Amino acid sequence: MIKVSNTAKKKVVELMNDDGFDASTDYVRVGVKSGGCSGLSYDLKFDKNQEDGDKVFEDNDIKIIVDKKSFLYLIGTTLEYSGGLNGTGFVFNNPNASRTCGCGESFSL
Repeated sequence: MIKVSNTAKKKVVELMNDDGFDASTDYVRVGVKSGGCSGLSYDLKFDKNQEDGDKVFEDNDIKIIVDKKSFLYLIGTTLEYSGGLNGTGFVFNNPNASRTCGCGESFSL
């Protein structure tokens, strides 16, 4: 399961509305792909449709879909949003990551 913090929820709803998505019916697609300074990077986008094999979760009124391959890397992850002086954006707090980069956008196991 992937959790969504309150600050991340507010930003997701705002961005979904800006992009023509509806947080009550549409999804946040979270994935993992090769790349980034630590080997793997997170992929985050909005989606209106589920694909075969997707895992579907809902936390804090946000619907999340994860492809089967990415799911193993993301179990227990919390999606946060940081708006501080060190940068603005979504941050993944992943208990499975053995190493993360400074920006929080890539990791390794």
